[in-house]
Amino acid sequence: MSSLKERLAEDLKDAIRQRDEARKTAIRMVTWAVKNAEVEKGRPLDDAEVIAIIQREARRHRESIEEFRKGNRPDLVEKEEAELAVLQSYLPPPMTREEVADAARAVIAEVGARGPSDKGKVMPVLIQRLAGRAEGRLISEVVDRLLSGQSP
Repeated sequence: MSSLKERLAEDLKDAIRQRDEARKTAIRMVTWAVKNAEVEKGRPLDDAEVIAIIQREARRHRESIEEFRKGNRPDLVEKEEAELAVLQSYLPPPMTREEVADAARAVIAEVGARGPSDKGKVMPVLIQRLAGRAEGRLISEVVDRLLSGQSP
């Protein structure tokens, strides 16, 4: 059992004791997703895989918040935001655009990328290095700009 999964289990017990509905719901959702992934893979997940699941759940919450705002449902926006805050407490702090650009420059130099056609060489390496700390969309934007000779 990974340390992150142990922390989730302990935090779930605390949330139940404290009757904290947002924490309880968010942690249960992640725990179920982790268990499903473990059954699918036939083995326990490591912390990096658990973080990827938490990121996926956080992304779903952000999308739900947008939709609920469009639908004028402030009650549901508030609930989703509370759960999102819980999920974010388990994630490493996100990188700034400049930190992503620095990492991208290093990978571009490593793989010898010369232009936009070399994006396929850069992205897999960079995504693996920045897993859990930067969103794919931001990484892609920064790499596109750097490979086309623009500032990130």
